[in-house]
Amino acid sequence: MDWGRAKSVLIISFLLLNILLGYQLWLDIREQLNVNVNTAELPQDKVQLMQQKRISLEANLPLETPKLGDLTYLLQSDSRKKAEPVTLDTPVDTKLIYNKSELVKALGSRIPQLDQYSFDLLSSSDGRFVLHRMVEGHPMFDVKLRLYYNGSQKIVAYQQDLVELQTIGEEKQVLPATKVVGSLIETYLPDGAVITDIQLGYHGQIFDSEEQVSAPSWRVLLENGPPYYVHAISGEVATDEVKEETAANG
Repeated sequence: MDWGRAKSVLIISFLLLNILLGYQLWLDIREQLNVNVNTAELPQDKVQLMQQKRISLEANLPLETPKLGDLTYLLQSDSRKKAEPVTLDTPVDTKLIYNKSELVKALGSRIPQLDQYSFDLLSSSDGRFVLHRMVEGHPMFDVKLRLYYNGSQKIVAYQQDLVELQTIGEEKQVLPATKVVGSLIETYLPDGAVITDIQLGYHGQIFDSEEQVSAPSWRVLLENGPPYYVHAISGEVATDEVKEETAANG
């Protein structure tokens, strides 16, 4: 028996095992660090409740608490009325969605106010990109521009909610994201929920009229399940738009 060779094989085996164990330890430590970073701003009782309910917070907690007011606007075009998507004369590459200036250059002459919409990766799905109308850096979650693409990775059609802003109501300081998430953890989120994104914007129920009102709202997205919209001033929670969005997807 070649003891020298056997010794070398054992050494290599132990070395590989140590590397594997070290990598696993590093993953565990990194995961724990991420949890600590994301939950550092939450009250300790909410962190303990998260652990009890097996709720994971994979999104960073925004620190912004600006003063915002209700938006009053005219909804000039509403895709929720089942209007057919508009077909583009010349399809464009889907990669342009990640470069706003190039996207505006390619489609700005065809899609009105395109430069005022911002891409939302987490709201997009297979075959459809979703962009939101922006107001001073914050998205209007109910006002969408949908860009449809085909199997050749070409954007071939669009469907747009086009609005005209009217007034901004009395501005008040919004609730911090920590308070919003803490309330959701305590009252609304199911066991095992995974929070993937938290963003401040505007949300409001769409009525069958031209004039609409959208309130400052925190949008909280989960890995599975409907998004939650929390009124950023009163703390009221809504998820009723889920049915509407599901119908639109159909």
